[in-house]
Amino acid sequence: MSNSPRTGLAVAGLSLGTSLNPLNSSMIAVALVVLREDFRLDVATVTWVITAFYITSAAGQPLMGRLADRFGPRRLFMLGMALVAVSCALAPFSPNFVFVCVARALMALGTATAYPSAVVMVGALAKQANTTSTRPLGRIQMANTSGAAVGPVVGGLLVSLVGWEALFVINVPLALAALLIVRRSAPADQARERGSVAVLLRDSDIPGILAFVGGMVLLLMGLLDALPGFRWWLLGGAMLLAVLFAWRELSFKRPFLDLRLLGRNRPLLLVYLGFTVFSGVYYFAFFGLPQLLQEAGGYDPGLVGLLMLPLAAMSVVITPLAVRAIDRFGVRRVLIAGVVVLTVAAAALWLLTASFAVLLVLALTALMGVPYGSVSIASNQGLYLSAAAEDRGVAAGIFQTCRYVGAIGATVMIGIFYGSGVNQENWGRMVLVMLGLCAVTFVVSLLWRERREGGF
Repeated sequence: MSNSPRTGLAVAGLSLGTSLNPLNSSMIAVALVVLREDFRLDVATVTWVITAFYITSAAGQPLMGRLADRFGPRRLFMLGMALVAVSCALAPFSPNFVFVCVARALMALGTATAYPSAVVMVGALAKQANTTSTRPLGRIQMANTSGAAVGPVVGGLLVSLVGWEALFVINVPLALAALLIVRRSAPADQARERGSVAVLLRDSDIPGILAFVGGMVLLLMGLLDALPGFRWWLLGGAMLLAVLFAWRELSFKRPFLDLRLLGRNRPLLLVYLGFTVFSGVYYFAFFGLPQLLQEAGGYDPGLVGLLMLPLAAMSVVITPLAVRAIDRFGVRRVLIAGVVVLTVAAAALWLLTASFAVLLVLALTALMGVPYGSVSIASNQGLYLSAAAEDRGVAAGIFQTCRYVGAIGATVMIGIFYGSGVNQENWGRMVLVMLGLCAVTFVVSLLWRERREGGF
């Protein structure tokens, strides 16, 4: 097989694997009612099927990225897809809801290997096809966006025709296809760490990994209020583990996350900060707008889903255009332009305080899709340029965690604003907060500069 078709096939396999995480994070929403009925659960309990997936994904991505850096991205990607296939094949036979949540967590861990592995492989794939890294990254970003967009539609069809079990079964052929495609077409892993199990474990910074994962789990559970009445205990525990993690990483010779190096890498820190705040703005609209349209606008949930589709559809259309713009004008200019459009789109959402006209909603959701596509791919490319080659896996994992932190932060803020009622007045207050976050994102994008070789 020649290099060009081989590279295209490898990117397709990586994109398919990468799309499984956003696909499964969105399509499960339509199955909550069915799961409640089948397992006789209350509303608070059934949401654990979502919480388990989010927490595992957010905490697991940096760990999967470090494993990709150490032992090879192709190998890790295939292992992750195998885990997805096995856990999803067994999930329909779950005897109780606990096993369903465990299967969701294992699925999240498997899909968490995909994006970090893809980012690590991007350099080799771009070199193999004699192109820039923005093109394969752009296709992977499109897969992420498409997965999140079609999730509710696909999930609704599967649940209505088959049942909640189909949401797991559908992943088996998809994961196996991604595994086989990458196995056949992706470049072999370069020589990575070898040695006895004892030596590898000694150099793996297990205490640091446990402190990081434990701290992330407690933080996200606290933010999500996963255990009502224990929020401040969870957040306090997260802070304690964060201190222990920092002490361990600064004192260990081969840390899981080199905090000194990360602290000196200003471009990478700015990418993380900017993407976290940007994700907060995006998820304010993604989570807050449907509730406004249903409760204050009186729209049917099915119609609201259709009204939100232009957001994802436009981002898919914009992404390849943004890739070309990055090749021509550079990452920073596209990033700044995307943030400007984000600010305009957020300001335009203020119009919903006066009207819920269908055409207006469609125009606004489509407008929000423009910055989502452009800022996302520019941030992806900024990450790739800012991270050292040997650390791109863990850097990509942290990048994905930033997305989850932004999304969860937006969810918490939406709960606060809508606490007194889902109405146009509270939506207007949320728009003001979005504009403030846009200003922060704009300043961060102005400060970002491409990392120079051998320096920061």
